[in-house]
Amino acid sequence: MPTTDITETITNAEWCVMRVVWTLDKADSHTIIDVVGQQHDWKAATIKTLIGRLVKKGALATTKNGRQFIYTPLIPEQTAMDNALASQLDQMCAMCRGQAFVHAIDQTELSQTDIQELIDHLQAKLPTAPAAIACDCLPEGYEGSC
Repeated sequence: MPTTDITETITNAEWCVMRVVWTLDKADSHTIIDVVGQQHDWKAATIKTLIGRLVKKGALATTKNGRQFIYTPLIPEQTAMDNALASQLDQMCAMCRGQAFVHAIDQTELSQTDIQELIDHLQAKLPTAPAAIACDCLPEGYEGSC
């Protein structure tokens, strides 16, 4: 499975289609249209367009089964999520990323297992973490603060 950063070109609407296909492992167009249509009240033609774009981008593979097309993901869901999040974090000030994580955690429903895993990872990172992270918004020689 290719893991090139296709995720940078996947739109929010296309993510809705990908989530359905990832969850089902593979899906025919009727199933995708039914599920996404119920979730977002979008027309079948719109959803077909999204599916076609994802095939062209290399995010979905298509196979024909009789008259039906079956779609399977070409990128693993976790890889796509990791790449999308990393891309967003790369656009933020290095000094402010920690606070963005805090806000995201506050706004995200997490299971007790998720929370414990976060605690464990943060505790493991704490001994080697720097005391502060410098702002990387401006090149050296410019004044300013975040």
